[in-house]
Amino acid sequence: MTDTDIIEMFWDRNEQAITETDKIYRNYLVKIAYNILNCIEDSQEVLNDTYLRVWTSIPDNRPDNYSAYLSRITRCLAIDRYRRKNGKKRGGGSYDISLDELSECIGSQNDPQTEAENTLLAEVLNRFLDNLPKTKRDIFMCRYYFADSIEYISKITGYSQSKIKSILFRTRKQLAELLKKEGVI
Repeated sequence: MTDTDIIEMFWDRNEQAITETDKIYRNYLVKIAYNILNCIEDSQEVLNDTYLRVWTSIPDNRPDNYSAYLSRITRCLAIDRYRRKNGKKRGGGSYDISLDELSECIGSQNDPQTEAENTLLAEVLNRFLDNLPKTKRDIFMCRYYFADSIEYISKITGYSQSKIKSILFRTRKQLAELLKKEGVI
């Protein structure tokens, strides 16, 4: 079954759409949530919340890229759950580590920022990612969007962990320089 078929099922309010989505995307979505939450039970709850959110949102819009649509919803729900669950305390999960790494170039999440600054940051980040070579962009996205561990990225790319760390360090440095040049930080 294709993504287009599943989306049509959602439009027709056919509950089979959730079952088909689960068959195809379950592992992918649980992995995204788990990388952020580091808890399988919470990841399963986020998965269920994702299906509910998709069920209520698709009649209003028709996503062009269904897997990206699902991953975005899952990631946002997992981050919300993470923030509720952890509040002020800091854990040792991959999500914390990846945020700490990025905070060197874009600042803390808790810094007060205006909507205009966030929009400018998003534009600069998108332009930065568009100009990266595919391999570096994929590694950057794995680490900082999907919160994958260095070990996992090393495994899927075939590069050593030290090479992955080096690529990420240099990419963060490039990003920081661009953000300074653009006046974002």
